[in-house]
Formats: sequence, C-alpha cells, structure tokens
Amino acid sequence: MTSSIKADQNFIWHPYTQHAIEREPLIITHAKEARLYADKDGEPFEILDMISSWWTCTHGHSHPELNRALQVQAENVPHVMFAGFSHEPAIKLAQNLARHMPEDLTRTFYSDNGSTAVEVALKMAYQFWTNKGEKQRTAFLAFDGAYHGDTFGAMSVSRGSGFFSLFEGLMCPVHTIPYAHTWHDDFAIEDKEQNALKALDQLLETNGTNIAAIILEPLMQGAAGFRFCRPEFIRKVVEHVKAYDILVVFDEVATGFGRTGTLFAFEQIGITPDMLCLSKGLTAGYMPLAITLTRQSIFETFLGDGFDKALAHGHTFTANPLACAVANKSLELFEQEQTLQKIKAIHEHHSSFLEDLKTNPHIEKCRVLGSVLACNLADQEGYKSKASLQLKDWYQAQGFNIRPLGSTLYLMPPYCISETELQRAYTAFLDGLAQCL
Repeated sequence: MTSSIKADQNFIWHPYTQHAIEREPLIITHAKEARLYADKDGEPFEILDMISSWWTCTHGHSHPELNRALQVQAENVPHVMFAGFSHEPAIKLAQNLARHMPEDLTRTFYSDNGSTAVEVALKMAYQFWTNKGEKQRTAFLAFDGAYHGDTFGAMSVSRGSGFFSLFEGLMCPVHTIPYAHTWHDDFAIEDKEQNALKALDQLLETNGTNIAAIILEPLMQGAAGFRFCRPEFIRKVVEHVKAYDILVVFDEVATGFGRTGTLFAFEQIGITPDMLCLSKGLTAGYMPLAITLTRQSIFETFLGDGFDKALAHGHTFTANPLACAVANKSLELFEQEQTLQKIKAIHEHHSSFLEDLKTNPHIEKCRVLGSVLACNLADQEGYKSKASLQLKDWYQAQGFNIRPLGSTLYLMPPYCISETELQRAYTAFLDGLAQCL
C-alpha cells in the first residue's frame, strides 16, 4: 500500500487540502454499513464513518439492494445523452420525487452535484424574470455564512461563507443578510431573529424590486458550522421577500433525505419553495447526481416558438441512468426499512448525549436536529485551526471519521448505525476533547 500512497502524493490534487502541510491520506480498501476499512501500515484498520463521508451515505455503505440496482441497470443502459433521449430510471425518479412534493413543485432538471443544482437554480431564476420582461431583477439574496457550492454562481451566493474572497471580482451581485442561528438554551434567539428581519426589511425597501431570488439552506447551514435556525424564522423571511415577488430557492443538498428528521427540511417549515436543490443523499452516496426541482408555472415561462426562451444549460452526464436507478432504490428503502424511524432513534440518542455535552468545559452551543449533533469548541475559531486538526487526527487514529468543521464538532452518521456504535462514538467524542484540549 506504500506504493499507492506515493502515487497519490505524486499525481492527485485533493479537495480543500493544503498539500504542503497535511498528512498523507488513508487508502480505503472497502466499506460496509457504517464502517470504512483501510490499510494502515500493512494492517487492516476499521473506521466508524460518523460524518457519512461528506454527508452523502444515508442507508450505509455497500447496501445489497443498492448494489443490485446498480448492477441491473449497468446490464441495460449505463449511459445515454439526455437531449433528445430519455430513459425509465430518470422518468421514474422524477415521478417518485413529485409524489413527495407539495403543490406544483414537480418539474425536474437533472445535473451532477450540489454546486450545479444551485447553479441551475440561479440561472433559472435570472432567466425567469428576463423571459417575463423584468430585466432589472439581476441580483440575488443570501444569508451570511451560507455555503452553496464552488462554481461561480454558487460561490457568489456563498460570499458570506468567507471561503471565496479571492474570487470576489468574478461574482454576480448578491446581497447578504444576517442569519439568526440558535442552539440549546439560547435565550437571545427572538432578539436575533427580530434584528435579522429588520435588516432584511431595510434591504428590501431599497433593493427588493431588483432581486431575482433568495437562496437559503432550510433549518441548517452545513459548511457554516452546522448552524441551526428555527422554522418560524424561515417562514417570516419567506413572507417578507414574497411581498416583493422574489423567488424562493431552498438548497437541500445537505438537509434533504432525512438529515433534519423529515424527508425534506421544508416539511417542518410549512413553506413550498419555488425551487428545490437536491444532491448528496439523493443516491445514498453511490453516484454523482443532482436535481433542481421547480414549479410547473416557472417551467412554462421558458416555453416559446424559438430557442431564445429555452434554458441553455446541460451536462454530459445529466440524468445518468446508473445514478437514477440507485436513487430510485434509495427512495424505496426509506419506506421498506422505515428509515425515518431510524433517524428518530438517532435523534433521541443524540438528545440524551447532549446532556453530557452541556457540562463539558471544552464546548458550547450544543444542538441536535434529526440525525445531526453539533457543538462548538470554546474559545476556538478558524477553518482548519490547530485544535480542529489535532482532534481530526486523534479521532482517526482511534478509528473514527470525525472531522471538525472550523470550531464546530459534529456527528452525522449513516442511518444504519447501531446503538452500540453510537455509544462508542460518544465515548470517543468526549475522550478526544479530554486528550487534545
């Protein structure tokens, strides 16, 4: 395996990695359920995947039903271009998702990943207003701290995340507003929400008629450090922007497919967005696939006698049949395996563990939402800070994939995780704090 590590170091450029200082990666040999298996110094090494491999793995690694769906589809149509052709897995997936959607949020546009799902939504929103003759609506609205992806449009609405200041000169116009995030025993939340709404109203008074859409992560900002907000806050934000006919885009790339406790986070808010972005858990961590869902009424504004009103956007692997087949089987598993009940059990275990966390002197701002548990390191700031890197390395050495996100420590396990595995992770979580801080 040493030769593989050397080849990796010689030929591969990893994402979000400073290769001059970071340690060599572990080579994963196989995975099963909630566990990853690596070769470490010539010996097998088991790792409990407590962050679902960047929040994608829902039902567990190498699920036999998902494996079978992938194999069967590969023996029929592994890929076909999606302009001028279609195929049953894509049609079935669009129908399956439509059954979970309210009102007329039923028109599916396929792409490849979370960034492109957002990019498609932004282009749709911009062109929607152009097609309607309101060409002044060229700006977007986003929350402070929001992260929506790494392509240029997605970076623009993620400017409040702090990741992309280098590319500021290449971004489209975006207004950012305060995000009223909260945690357990946060007694100031109502004041924070009122201040955020006041700032929103001031912005809308001067710029409301020039804004094409607002994009937000409902209930939970992921890359911002798992910052949660209350459903009533999102409802009020949507009510205020709708007074100016601004389109509403929910980015559920991270929150979709059960992460917040319901299949989609918007169900807890009681708001139907104009567009919905999905990826990550869509294929249970198997294949690249993304979807931008929009209302039928928005789709109809792109119809016309010529191509000028059409959406000029596409990807080579749009609606890849293999990915669609796995996504269909994943949706079936939510019902067959009563996955939402599994998530409820994880939530209950997290909530019990929260009581131990609240008294730990090394952490603050404890919070739980669905299958996600998060807290902040006290007196620690910065993405990839010294403390966060020490914790990541310590957890990995003990056999846990737990990766702090800046000052935020979090757990987001696959839904198949057992109670015994959760308790092991909780013990390790606390031991790491004691050993490294």
